[in-house]
Amino acid sequence: MDELPIGRRVAYWRGRRKMSQQVFADRLGKSKSWVDKVERGVRRLDKFSVLYEIADILQVDVQLLLGKDPERRTDALNCIDQVEVQEIRAALERYDSMSAYFAAAPYPPPLTDMRKAVNHAWLTYQYGRYGMLTRALPKLLRDAQAADAGHGGDDAREAAHLLGQVYQIASSVLRKLGECELAWLAADRSMAVAQRADDPLLAGIATTRVCNAMVAMGRARPALELNVNIANRLGPGGLNDSSPERLSVYGLLLLQGAMAAARLGDSATVDDLINGAQEAATLLGGDFNHYWTSFGPTNVELHRAAAAVELGDGGRAVEVHHRSLPEPAFNALLPERRAHHLLDLARGYAQLGDVANAGEMLLRGDRLAPSEIRCRPIAHEVMSDVLRRTRGAPPPPIAELAEHMGVGV
Repeated sequence: MDELPIGRRVAYWRGRRKMSQQVFADRLGKSKSWVDKVERGVRRLDKFSVLYEIADILQVDVQLLLGKDPERRTDALNCIDQVEVQEIRAALERYDSMSAYFAAAPYPPPLTDMRKAVNHAWLTYQYGRYGMLTRALPKLLRDAQAADAGHGGDDAREAAHLLGQVYQIASSVLRKLGECELAWLAADRSMAVAQRADDPLLAGIATTRVCNAMVAMGRARPALELNVNIANRLGPGGLNDSSPERLSVYGLLLLQGAMAAARLGDSATVDDLINGAQEAATLLGGDFNHYWTSFGPTNVELHRAAAAVELGDGGRAVEVHHRSLPEPAFNALLPERRAHHLLDLARGYAQLGDVANAGEMLLRGDRLAPSEIRCRPIAHEVMSDVLRRTRGAPPPPIAELAEHMGVGV
């Protein structure tokens, strides 16, 4: 991309946006002939004001049009590259609702279409297909923002609810892929939108996304405090009901608080919060996916093992896996949850010095949800550790997976 003339770069991004020359010209206030000449290099683009306007219409950073497009990654799954990061960043930096305050918003996408798109995005995430999701996110973000800006009356709350979910999806996948600051921005946006949606439970889930991003950025203490504070406000009892949805959100807040406490090395708080989540799961009576939480007794045990790994107690994590996670319940979980747990187990075995089993857990996770293993920085760290500590040549399956991940000794 950086070697193409600027007109060709404009044509490339116009094509990525599935925009005809005529539609692009209309939005720019130019003629189709003008656009054609720019893209063929017959007419020069030498005014920054026009460049910025083009970048805004194409929803890309102006630096990309100037030829400063970073090279794409070449990992096997094309998990996420810097072009997609820039597209997601551009979508997160839009303020459609504020623009709609000053002028009539464009015709918004129908809410029926948005509901289907958001549900599909959640399932794409929970099945661990991160590359597919990151490629779809820019358009999904723009559509959800347009729906939120354009729908009024009785539809306004639902449009805000859907936008809040899209921000949460973005935050979750960006954090997994190591884009922590963007994950925090998306999560913060989801909290603001949840208030407009007038849904305390959506706000509660948004809180967990904010806190996860904060922990990833090394801010575990405020993350712990925020999780516990909101959990105390949303928990069942008093004026709050004990609906399955509330129990799920409350339980997940406690689990994420436990993970923040584990990062701080506070084992007493970890046990207290996980025990509280276990009580909520017992009241819930099984594993469910209310508010896309995957909350229930099995997920509590997954977090108990994950917290043990964060505390440096790999032996306890392995014990929890064998003692408290029967195969039928574990196998009923969605692929992302299972592969995430197998990655935690790989870290636990590595802490014990058992690199053979650590490698085996990575292989099992890769068979379930390849993106969870091949795309996550933490998985790359574990694989590097396995390769470094393996005597002699690694077994062929490990060597092949390491090659797919782009990891060497």
